Amino acid sequence: MRIYKVFRAAEWAELERAGETAGSLDDQRDGFIHFSTKDQLGGTLAKHFQGEHGLILAAVETEGLHDRDLKWEAAANGKDYPHLYRPLSLDDVVWHHEIPREGVDTMGLGDE
Repeated sequence: MRIYKVFRAAEWAELERAGETAGSLDDQRDGFIHFSTKDQLGGTLAKHFQGEHGLILAAVETEGLHDRDLKWEAAANGKDYPHLYRPLSLDDVVWHHEIPREGVDTMGLGDE
């Protein structure tokens, strides 16, 4: 299964430079890296990235992550979201693309 992480441009540049990341300031505050499923992405973008541009969407295969590192936990809305309890390596990323201004729905996310 694929899960997705939204990065601001500077966060993505830092991941490319360092080869791994502890995530955004929010991720670091919470102690894990926030991910979304394909169906959760729209809500994540609306709630946490409203009006922002130049965002990067990175896809990660859950099969490449150890169960001890990836936990599915309930958020405030009661839905389970994937949380990664270790740094994300650039090697974990299957692909990444800039999110178009029209939104993630125009990206054609499937089994890419």
